[in-house]
Amino acid sequence: MKKFSLGSFFDQFSGVTLGKKVKRDIKSGEARRKIEREREKIREKERTTNWRKVASDFIYGKPHEERRLGDLYIKNTGLYKHREWRGIVDTMYYFNRIWLYNYLHMVLDIFKSDEPLTFFKGVFRYRWMGQTYLTVMHWFDRGLEGLRGPALRASAWHYRAMVSETIRQFMRMFSADTKLHNGEKNEFWHKTIAHDETVSGNIFYPWRDVLDDVPLQMIPYFVSCHVNNKTVLNYIDAMQSIGLPADPCPMCQAESGLFVLDDYPDYSPVMVTSNEACDGSVATSVITDWFLDRPLYAMPQPMRFDDPEVQKHCQKEIEGCWKFIEEQTGIPFDFKQYVKYAESYNKLTEFEHEKWDVAANTPYYPINGVAQALYRIYYSQDGDRPIWHETDARVKKILDKCLAQKIETFPKTRHRAIAWSCAPLYYSNWCTWAYNCWGINTIINMDSLMFDMMLRTDTYEHALEDLATFNELAPMRSMAVGGYEHIFKLWDYMEQFHCDMVIMYDQLQCKGMQGIKGMFEDEFRKRNIHAIWVPHALPDKRTVSRGEIRSIINDYMVTVMHEEPLDPTLVDFDDSECW
Repeated sequence: MKKFSLGSFFDQFSGVTLGKKVKRDIKSGEARRKIEREREKIREKERTTNWRKVASDFIYGKPHEERRLGDLYIKNTGLYKHREWRGIVDTMYYFNRIWLYNYLHMVLDIFKSDEPLTFFKGVFRYRWMGQTYLTVMHWFDRGLEGLRGPALRASAWHYRAMVSETIRQFMRMFSADTKLHNGEKNEFWHKTIAHDETVSGNIFYPWRDVLDDVPLQMIPYFVSCHVNNKTVLNYIDAMQSIGLPADPCPMCQAESGLFVLDDYPDYSPVMVTSNEACDGSVATSVITDWFLDRPLYAMPQPMRFDDPEVQKHCQKEIEGCWKFIEEQTGIPFDFKQYVKYAESYNKLTEFEHEKWDVAANTPYYPINGVAQALYRIYYSQDGDRPIWHETDARVKKILDKCLAQKIETFPKTRHRAIAWSCAPLYYSNWCTWAYNCWGINTIINMDSLMFDMMLRTDTYEHALEDLATFNELAPMRSMAVGGYEHIFKLWDYMEQFHCDMVIMYDQLQCKGMQGIKGMFEDEFRKRNIHAIWVPHALPDKRTVSRGEIRSIINDYMVTVMHEEPLDPTLVDFDDSECW
């Protein structure tokens, strides 16, 4: 049998299909020379193509240095032309167990809610809803980019849990929302507690079986900003349009702007607020109280909570909140319910410590930095829910497999980084980029370390003491504005997690961290620590763009570390128009 080759096929093709054109131009010799050049190119390609390598790349996916992930982006957008080929197994897993599975369950979660048809009303009523729900899978794509094997699977389950709980929360809001029920205050409205996203769900355990508690800003502000970074900008602008200067914390501006634009659901007869993380949140509470115009309890958290007298004051504030709920709902405090959910939550903390131990002491940790941080922030702030236990059970199987089989989940790690201070919400997936481009593996984030304690439940007094301390260990409270001795726990955590680099988030409008920046610089020099300062403005991408953040890291890695990128196509690209 005659051996087939692309060259011989071209010979036939050029003589038959292009016959008339070739004969017409043959006198000039140009057609002949052109055909010969094309033939030679094809023959050269046949000689140099390693078909075994092509087959291996198809079956297993290209190795890290050959992926060229930046070539997947549509120019100037950061959106994909097509999704990454991760090898047969991982591509099929992504398509079936992540894309199709999540789209299916996003629908099922809605129809499992109390009033599924309110979803459609909510999409058209609330700007943040319409802009984020349909872009969720692009959020997955960004956060899971480049992942393979166990790391892909474990990280994806964390994303799935956050999506599921998000749907549960906004569907509860919609079911109770008077704005979607012609002003009617239905049964769900009377049995839902609204609170700031920075008020821990643990506070409401004594009523968890009879009342639902839903943080008001968690979905419209915090989650939406991660999914679509354009969503909250109009809320910031709205707040400034009524006279607020641009320099206060943009988180507080965005939360207040929800009220200015009437883009919040009315789903509860009461509101519980907090001053966490800073005094800017106090102003947010004032705006909230003004617009909601209903019974509101402000539960402050102290700036310096190490003083025993301050602890007693905080305990009284929590008891005051419990009394407020009793009076407003007519449902008595139930300590047994608190014990039930606090002990269940302790199981989540136990597994979190297990994960930290693996992350700190082995290369077999299968969760990337963005999935670990967002999941930890979400569940620790939200409190005990069934979805967190279901997810931990799935992730534990993957974790145990990695340990048993010694699977190195991030084999291209050059630097083990700890990310400190408050992260840029519009670019939480930067650490996925940092690993793919430079081999910077974010092992742990500051916000992941919040609420790090077990809750005692043996007596009411012990439970109250621990709950007070627990809420003082809130996100940003202790390790951002809680005094330099708490902020400087960074050095202990660097040692615990064996990190050789610090990604130092520099929230430009956070007065607390700005005041201690010089002390950090002195300590970095004294300890000879590589630290990259990453300026940002929490949810506002216009102050410092994602491209500028990447440029800062690129410059440091080239000029200070003298390293070459693992994937040069990720060094410079424009994603300014990307969600």
